[in-house]
Amino acid sequence: MADPAYFPLRKMLLDEITPVVMVLPTPLVEQRCQKNGLSFVQMLTPFCLFNNIDVPVRTASDQPYRLQRFKLRMFYASDIQQPDIEVTKKRLEQVIADAGSNEDSDLYLDPSPIETMSTSSEPEFVPTWFQYFNKELVHSVSFSDHEAFDHPVACLLVVSSNDEDPINKFVDLFNKNQLPSLLNNGAMDPKIPKYFILVHDNQDGSPERATKILAEMRSKFGSNDCRLLCINSSQNQLDDRKPNPWNPYVSNASPGQHLGCLLSNEDIDELRDFVRDLSSKDIIPNMEQRIRVLNQQVSATRKGFRNQIKNLWWRKGKEDTPEVKSVNMYTFNSIESQIRVLGDYAFMLRDYELALSNYRLLSTDYKLDKAWKRYAGVQEMMGLTYFMLNQSKKDAEYCMENAFTTYLGLGTSGKGNATRCGLWWVEMLKTSGQYKDAAGVYFRISGDEPLHSAVMLEQASYCYLIAKPPMLRKYGFHLILSGDLYKKCDQIKHAIRAYRNALSVFKGTTWSHIHDHVHFQIGKWYAFLGRFDVAMKHMLEILACSHQSKQMQELFVRDFFQILQKTGKTYNISRLQLPIVNISSLSIVSEDHRTYGSPAAASVKESVWQSLEEEMVPSLSNAKTTWLDLQSKLLPAKLKQSNICVAGEALKVEISFRNPLQLSIPIYKVTLMCEYSANEILPDANSLSSVNQGDEDGKLATARESSSDASLFTLSEVDITLAGGETTVAQLSVIPRKEGLLRITGVSWKLSDSMVGFYTFDADLIKKKISKQKRKATQNTNKLEYLVIKSLPRLEGIINKLPSTVYAGNLQRVSLELRNSSEIPVKNLKMKISHPRFLNIGNPEVLDVNFPSCLEKKESCAHKDADLDAIKQSDTVFHFPKDTIVHKEAPFFLPLWFRAATPGNVSLYLTVYYEVEDKSTAMRYRTLRTHHMLEVLPSLDVSFNISTSSSRLQEYVVRMDVINRTSLRNFKLHQLSSVGNDWQISLVEPIKHIFPSGNLEPGQALSCFLKLKNLKTTETETDVWLGDGSSEAIFDTQRSPLVNFHHYERLHQKTSHQENQSMVDFMLISRMEESEKVPSDVPTPPQTFSHHACHCSVSTKRPIWWLLDGPRVNHCNFSKSFCETKLKMTIHNPSCFVVSVRINTFDAPPGGSPSRNKLGWHDMATLPMDHTSETSTRKPVSLESVPPFIWSGSSTTRVKVEPNSTREISLLVTTFAPGTYDLSNYTLNWNLLDSGDSREKEGVCYGRPFYLTILWEE
Repeated sequence: MADPAYFPLRKMLLDEITPVVMVLPTPLVEQRCQKNGLSFVQMLTPFCLFNNIDVPVRTASDQPYRLQRFKLRMFYASDIQQPDIEVTKKRLEQVIADAGSNEDSDLYLDPSPIETMSTSSEPEFVPTWFQYFNKELVHSVSFSDHEAFDHPVACLLVVSSNDEDPINKFVDLFNKNQLPSLLNNGAMDPKIPKYFILVHDNQDGSPERATKILAEMRSKFGSNDCRLLCINSSQNQLDDRKPNPWNPYVSNASPGQHLGCLLSNEDIDELRDFVRDLSSKDIIPNMEQRIRVLNQQVSATRKGFRNQIKNLWWRKGKEDTPEVKSVNMYTFNSIESQIRVLGDYAFMLRDYELALSNYRLLSTDYKLDKAWKRYAGVQEMMGLTYFMLNQSKKDAEYCMENAFTTYLGLGTSGKGNATRCGLWWVEMLKTSGQYKDAAGVYFRISGDEPLHSAVMLEQASYCYLIAKPPMLRKYGFHLILSGDLYKKCDQIKHAIRAYRNALSVFKGTTWSHIHDHVHFQIGKWYAFLGRFDVAMKHMLEILACSHQSKQMQELFVRDFFQILQKTGKTYNISRLQLPIVNISSLSIVSEDHRTYGSPAAASVKESVWQSLEEEMVPSLSNAKTTWLDLQSKLLPAKLKQSNICVAGEALKVEISFRNPLQLSIPIYKVTLMCEYSANEILPDANSLSSVNQGDEDGKLATARESSSDASLFTLSEVDITLAGGETTVAQLSVIPRKEGLLRITGVSWKLSDSMVGFYTFDADLIKKKISKQKRKATQNTNKLEYLVIKSLPRLEGIINKLPSTVYAGNLQRVSLELRNSSEIPVKNLKMKISHPRFLNIGNPEVLDVNFPSCLEKKESCAHKDADLDAIKQSDTVFHFPKDTIVHKEAPFFLPLWFRAATPGNVSLYLTVYYEVEDKSTAMRYRTLRTHHMLEVLPSLDVSFNISTSSSRLQEYVVRMDVINRTSLRNFKLHQLSSVGNDWQISLVEPIKHIFPSGNLEPGQALSCFLKLKNLKTTETETDVWLGDGSSEAIFDTQRSPLVNFHHYERLHQKTSHQENQSMVDFMLISRMEESEKVPSDVPTPPQTFSHHACHCSVSTKRPIWWLLDGPRVNHCNFSKSFCETKLKMTIHNPSCFVVSVRINTFDAPPGGSPSRNKLGWHDMATLPMDHTSETSTRKPVSLESVPPFIWSGSSTTRVKVEPNSTREISLLVTTFAPGTYDLSNYTLNWNLLDSGDSREKEGVCYGRPFYLTILWEE
């Protein structure tokens, strides 16, 4: 253990366990002393402490030592008694109340950071009044009968020189009626040394009479025990000493009173010498003598082996007796009391070894006697003695624990002593750095009294803070407990201090409920004290309490507005948390040469618009002069990279507000905060500092006043009601009216008439956000600053009748309406559409014609505008007619064709370029950007499958499958067309046989077969009517808009491997019919639909077509001869290569397919009309009833067929009996000559079924 000389506990023990001197003065003595504002005891108290008395002391040992620090405690006889509990409680309350008044100014200062407090020493942040409170607790158990260090060691009998018969006064003073109860009941030895003091007031006259009385006293009481004190020698009553020695000891002095004003320096020196002589020449020697006498008595009766056995024998069996409750058993002359006096005297004179030996001896006796309070007192002194000896820390703590537990076991009678023991034990633990254990002791002595517990819990919290490592959660928790107890005792200021210190623990943690509780209570308590500005600061911290229940939120908000109303002030709060401003959602839409038709268009990425406009906007490298070049010449160098906006056009700002509460919160007058300057440079953004909480109308009010000038700019205001947990986007705007510089500095709103919230935008954060989203953006550009240029014309555009929800394939006529609100006209208009599959530009004359009758095929103008449309499609940018000029109040209409090309959510982008006729402006052109969102629903799924015809050359069979994917709509098929003049299409059978109802219901599928021929003539029938009547006309697929949409469908559906193949395109036109299942509130969708299937391949894997032709029935008279039948085989080569073909015929059905079989046809009997494969591994089948036949002529014929040519080969078959014959017993082996591609160069085709019937000729 470290040296205790520098520890607070040692100083505490040297101040509290010191000799007591009893004072018995006469009333005249007190009267003379009161001239100085002091009592007699108060007058002597400053001189009772000696830091260097240097007195030799010899107790029981022969080795003397010297005392350096010594203190006397002087008490009036009336005060030498156990304090009254109620009086003590009031005194403690007064200490706490005075401390609250003294620390009133500290309540409005910010608490020290937790990091600083945990690293500093304890006295720097622990309230200083704790030591006074703890001292009062120690004094509350003074003058106990079981302890001797509070028993007087001497008595001062004080008489005034003006008293009548002073000698008899001395005798009368030591009257038993005036003596303390401890002397009268036998607990204290009444035979204490007495000293006779004669006090003379020099203002009463010369000291001659006092000298005579002193002589009589010395003859009566002895010369060594008599003293003369002369006081009030000063003639100047205003004598004010600095420092005044009595100020630290007199707390009840009236303001302006000068303590000791009549005491001269000589009087003070006389008082100091009197106390010193009393201590060094009388009290200390008497205590030494008493120690030696008591030590001899104790040694004779209790020490030694014989005395110990005797004592144990005498106390044998006392463990079965009840505990001792009467003090009469231990009077002042009992051996136990004498041992206690010996130990306490030795402790007060620093002979700790002697004190410890006697305490040990006495501890056993009290334990055997079950005198638990006395036993606990001895254990307590043993622990303190161990500490002062700087010996075993373990033994010291054990004794203090034993004493503390024993005191608590006594109940109410030992509670005060347990508190004193605990306080000394705490200091002992602090000395060794055991702050965690010290906090535990504080908690144990907190007790049931709320105020007492509050102080102890607060002291325990500081122990947790100083512990290594700091225990911050326990520190904050104990402060909260302490603050609640302070509040119960109406100690509001102390409660605030405890809660404010706890805030540093909960700040920045996830303990949100505790954080809200602390701020809420502090706010209410400050409001109770009338400090509404500080109360508002804390109440603002709990507004955004989203984690709280709805009931707690209602409580917080109600109290917040009640306190706000009591203030009578208007608060401008920066970043008010109700509602919460989501700065990341900040979106500012400014229009320079780029204008937007809707907010949705402004939210589209800039790269999308740039890709559309790159062919329309003049290029900086090609154009001689653009508005950007002109801008660089007209603007100052500092403003070349500024954002541009146009006077009279709104800067639109979107920012979201979130209500964190479950309550509905209205906010009023949400508006932007802006600054305007006609100079080149705006003031720095940092100059607009945020208004501190509690300030009234500071810089924010000035900014708001300047922003109210409507001649500079106009601000929009909106009122919003936020439901619980709702996030709402506020759409705000500012319209600059004059040229200059405009800065958007923030947003403000009103929570009530007295609460204005505002959020100042940080320009650095805005720059960082821009750099992340747009890597190519200039880093020095401030998104919040705008250069306002003169007013310019601005086009506004809308697409009339454009549906938001539509079925796939729907075809409509819409129109683009352009309006110019400026006096300056615009010219040289261009337009580009992002999805030409969905939007096409129509001819102006179609605005006045009926739709869809304008699509009908007419012979006189069948291809009137086909060339025109082809020219349009070749150019991606549409140029308006050269004479097109849009004036004010004269809207311009442009027809558009709309077709929903594919299902899904589709974004259509349309940009219009126009130029300004006013050449004086720096901006020569502008663009109008519009964005449209469409939801396209599935309608019809159309697919085609093409296969070659087995009965006709250059003819195909097409299978069309149509499925209605809607859930409510019926479709009526109108026509199917092959686009172009190359292919003729016709139905295999009438549509009414295939599809009698004519309506394709939801979920229904339809399949039909058609014939397809490649004729390449202008009169080719390319359309097939699929309706159930002939009243409706066929639509012309070669005219706009059908041909244009089909063009883009071909581009969309085209694949790279289709370039060299024969293709055919189909267009299915249908009508939507009303359905009974459709609810009445569902709007009727458009009626005409077009579905396009492009690049349908008609090519096959084999390079030849062939057809075996001849009579199917022949008559023959077999009685005369056999029958010969002539056949013809036609071979066509549609490829680009020469093909060598070898025809092999077989007289009898072969037993199996040739080993080199690779390609061939399936038997017609097992093959449906819809051929999905053109090769077969079928074996020829012979009929049992058919007699044999033979192929006449050569069994093998070889021919060479040129590209895109046809060859005919004659064949002859001979039959010998009537019957039906299958003439499929032949193969065609083909071989490509000079083929350089990767396709197969040779293959085998098996004969197709050909049945010949031979009949008898009659």
